[in-house]
Order: sequence, then C-alpha cells, then structure tokens
Amino acid sequence: MMKILKITGYVVGVIAILITGLLSYVKFALPDVGPSPEIKVEITIEKMERGNYLANHVMLCMACHSTRDWSLFSGPMISGTEGKGGETFDQKLGFPGKYIAPNITPFRLKNWTDGEIFRAVTSGVSKDGRALFPIMPHHLYGQLDKNDIESVIAYIRSLKPIENETEISSSDFPMNFIINTIPKKPSFSKIPQQSDKINYGKYMITAAGCIDCHTKSDKGEFVGELYAGGFEFKLQDGSIVRSANLTPDKTTGLGNWTSEQFINRFKMYVDSSYVNQKVTPGRFQTVMPWTMFSGMNKADLEAIFAYLQSLSPVKNQVEKFTPSK
Repeated sequence: MMKILKITGYVVGVIAILITGLLSYVKFALPDVGPSPEIKVEITIEKMERGNYLANHVMLCMACHSTRDWSLFSGPMISGTEGKGGETFDQKLGFPGKYIAPNITPFRLKNWTDGEIFRAVTSGVSKDGRALFPIMPHHLYGQLDKNDIESVIAYIRSLKPIENETEISSSDFPMNFIINTIPKKPSFSKIPQQSDKINYGKYMITAAGCIDCHTKSDKGEFVGELYAGGFEFKLQDGSIVRSANLTPDKTTGLGNWTSEQFINRFKMYVDSSYVNQKVTPGRFQTVMPWTMFSGMNKADLEAIFAYLQSLSPVKNQVEKFTPSK
C-alpha cells in the first residue's frame, strides 16, 4: 500500500511540475511573434488620405479609440476626441476582463516607433510585449496589405495630441493566461483589383472586421456559420442587441436585398435629412457604428455586398433586441 501511495505521489508531483512549467511558459515566454519590424513610414498626402479613410470609415480605429455618445443611436463619435482612448469593454458587457482602448494620439505614441505600432496592429503585441485582447481584430488586420497598415500609421501620427492617460487593460483568470497564446505572426496580402469585385469585397470586409461581429462565437472561437449573425452584445442598461444575418438567405438574411438597398442602408446616415435620435435606457440601441461606416465609398460597399451574396445562404432568424428586465 505504501508503495502505491508513494508512486501516486510521484505521479501527482510530476503532473504538477508539468502544469506549472506549461503555465510559466505561457505566462512568461509568450506571446512570441518576433521583434517589431524596423520600418519608417513615409508620410505622404496619399497615405494620409487612405489612412484617414480606413481609420474612420472601414477599420474604424476611431470607433474604439475615441469617445462615442451612447445617448444617441449607434453611439456616434464625439468630435474632438479622435484617438484619445477610454472606451471600456468589461465584465458588465460580457468580456473576460477589463479592456480599455488606449490613447493613440501622438501624446502617447510619441515614443513608439512605426514598427512597434505596426506590430501591435497586425500581431497584437504592445510596445512592452503585452498581448492585446482581440477586440481590436489584429488577427484580421494581419491579413491586409502592408501599405494599408502603413497608411493608418501615417494618419495616426497626424492626430492632434490629446493629454489623456488610460488604465492598462487586464484579463480575468484563465484569460490572463490564454491571451498570451492569441497573437500570431501576420500573413499579409495584396489588395485585389477593384474589377475583381468578390475578392476585393472579401478584402474590404476583412478590413472592416464584419466577421467577428456577425458570427456567433464562444470563448473566442466561432460556433456559428460565418456571417449568419446572432452574436450577442450586452449594453450598459442590461439590454442585449444581436448582429444581423448577412448571408443571402431569402427569409432571414440578405437574399432579397439589392446592391442599391444595401448601399442606401449605410448612406442614409450621411443624408442631410437624417437626424440622429436620442435613445433612452431600455429602448432599441445598436453597437453597429452606422455613422462611421456611412463614410465608406459606394464602390467598396458594392464590393462587400457582392462578396456576401457569393456566400452560401444560412437560415438563421435573429431576434435583434431584448430590452433589460
């Protein structure tokens, strides 16, 4: 009996050592995506204009790294807060920690190299080596054209410095270990020709990060059909809004939509007659940044619609909104 107990003790000890070693490796050796690249982004008018377009109307860097007015429908960005940071995604909203969008104006990034910004955006590793939670979809940005990332960096460098210190993000257990395994080395691509509408649309919808919001997921893994909607977003008042089905299903998705209807759904928010409505707690609200996406040009929206129409239709009836009880 004593021999069996002794063997059992050895086995338990070895397992404990292995687990401790694994956790230590994950905590202290990861993330490992390599050093930041040694690059210097050339500041040109073309890069600045492209970066402005991407950061404000496609990749929507400004949606999280600025202040949004959630008393209005869709939470439009408050002018003058561009890049100051502070948007919080925490446990009350269903996140496994407290994640705060940092200040990305030159006030904070003045000591960052272009390569350090580049690595953070495309690999999810901060200047100090911390893993960044993928609410910023670095896993998608790492699939884009390097020139587009450089254009965003050029634009960010041009922002007005805003003195605003933000709290450092933190993860709850076990995400404080898991988060270190998420950053990956990028796999860049080239922007397809606009004439190749479906592949160009796929590139643009990747840049816009639509797949992350319009696909059900659990613990960071997709569990539903891609773009079939149903992802739940908890709002501050306890209400829940769910993403729409973007597949071409004729009863629950976009199967009966035309390209013109799709484009107009976005462009209505830049129409001179549109008045942004006040939203009181408990009434329908959305996290979809319509007012920012509305600045996307028609050709890009048309290509995104063409790509979505090329997908297999998925029947998934989504209950858009559940008010707080």
